[in-house]
Amino acid sequence: MINNYPVFRKSAEFLGAICGGLLITLPAIPQAVAQQSTPRVNPCPSIFYEEPHNSRVVVPQGCPPNALTQRLAAQGLLPVPATPSPEQARLGVGGEESPVPSQPGAIPPSPVPPTQGQVPPTSPQPGAIPPSQGQVPPTSPQPGATVPVQPAQTPNITIALTNSRVDIKLVNDTAANVTYQVIGDTAPRLLRGKSSVTLQRLTVPVSVTFQREDGGQLTVTPQTSSEAGTLEVTFNETADASQGRSALRIEQNGSVFFN
Repeated sequence: MINNYPVFRKSAEFLGAICGGLLITLPAIPQAVAQQSTPRVNPCPSIFYEEPHNSRVVVPQGCPPNALTQRLAAQGLLPVPATPSPEQARLGVGGEESPVPSQPGAIPPSPVPPTQGQVPPTSPQPGAIPPSQGQVPPTSPQPGATVPVQPAQTPNITIALTNSRVDIKLVNDTAANVTYQVIGDTAPRLLRGKSSVTLQRLTVPVSVTFQREDGGQLTVTPQTSSEAGTLEVTFNETADASQGRSALRIEQNGSVFFN
């Protein structure tokens, strides 16, 4: 009994060392797993490319353009959308970043092959604007062909600016709510029926988009104010789609265009 005591003592010390190492290691495992599985917020969520946002909301700079962003850029009311950053390209449109496989040598899932009769999409060139639905992409002119020159657009009205700044008063004379947005300055905001709002000290050039919340058409009536650098725009209802307007732009020379 006395001779076996040293052996029992060494076995107890060895077992205590193993248990202590496990207690130190276990708290670190959940923390490492939590860090690997924490999702990253996507700056270009898929809601920007779904109706009604696809035709009402301008996407942030760096995101792939949706239908409204493409249309305004084609009309000269927006700068050409920038190429998505590597971080945004890695995240993709919609959802959150998928956790990176933690096991070395893991094989990523293969892409789903296109269904029969479906042509796989081609990768766009850097900086290229993808055509919207129903729009035929422009073709490059043949060598020696004459390229038609677009006539200069006549401004709807011209105002005097004050230190390259302008105040825009929006007057909603309809009974419907109107959503408006100062591109690159504000998020989409709501202007209720029979109300008005003044956007102060906007730096030109500036673009403002607007649309009835119920999807109807709007006409715009511009009017200069007695105060320099102030433009008043009144919204009215119309059933004629050809008279409908959804954006305005003010250039550095005070020219005002409606589209």
